[in-house]
Amino acid sequence: MEGTVYKSTGSWYTVKATDGLFYECRIKGKFRIKGIKSTNPIAVGDKVHFELDDKGEEHVGVIHSIDDRKNYIIRKSVNLSKQTHIIAANLDQVFLLITLNNPTTYTIFIDRFLVTAEAYEVPVVLVFNKIDTYNKEEMDEVKFLAALYREIGYTCIGISAKTGKNVDRIKEMMTGKISMFAGHSGVGKSTLINAIEPNLDIKTAEISEQHLQGQHTTTFAEMFDLSFEAQIIDTPGIKGFGIVDMEREEIGDYFPELFELKQDCKFNNCIHLDEPKCAVKDALEEGKVSYSRYRSYLQMITGEEENYRIDIHGERK
Repeated sequence: MEGTVYKSTGSWYTVKATDGLFYECRIKGKFRIKGIKSTNPIAVGDKVHFELDDKGEEHVGVIHSIDDRKNYIIRKSVNLSKQTHIIAANLDQVFLLITLNNPTTYTIFIDRFLVTAEAYEVPVVLVFNKIDTYNKEEMDEVKFLAALYREIGYTCIGISAKTGKNVDRIKEMMTGKISMFAGHSGVGKSTLINAIEPNLDIKTAEISEQHLQGQHTTTFAEMFDLSFEAQIIDTPGIKGFGIVDMEREEIGDYFPELFELKQDCKFNNCIHLDEPKCAVKDALEEGKVSYSRYRSYLQMITGEEENYRIDIHGERK
């Protein structure tokens, strides 16, 4: 039988088969060692082949193979640098939810996520949530950020999941596609899903007033069928986002604005540090490349972990 993984709890997988029924499946014992190094050999969104359990239990199966993925989002745990985790696979797009505060989404997190998405060919839309809560100065910061990423080529949308502002636009973009919502805990992923599809009633939690951080309401990644011919994958909140399996010489290729300038550098193997006649460094001095983006790039190629933050103007915090 064939199907799509809708939920992974680590040892069991909920699979929706081509017959429209759901099956609870486990994997064969040797499956984990077949060249898959991540903590989860099977992810939500994977296309799998399974057999019904020979014990005769109804709607219980054993997964024996997985189709090649068209793409996926993978991250390295910041605390467990040798561990990697595939968040979801076979995506049409990811909506990365960003909040200016409560909690704060820093540009280093955004840039790490975008680099991984570029590397694994996953389109990303940047969604600036909670705009109903910002004062004029804060809205100016949001507009500054959105302009920065639009200039690079990313679609940016300001929304309020709570009031419904621009939620219809998100819904329109999701129609006919498999989408994933990602971001820190507390940025409003579950609230947005509930605004799009109230019948799902995804559990939400208030921000911790003491720490101004989101509460983990989603424990496992899970896919849902929506009423308007779309699927959404809700994911647990991500604290940090470590990049995986990238040589430092290739990281700049996943910054579209740096990749575009690379051909004008004197050396074709320029990594935009101290090399002479570097088009990227020239563009940086001329204000044509964002300093915060360049700082994110430096942090990635020098192997620094996400142990400090960079604000929207590129200042270290």
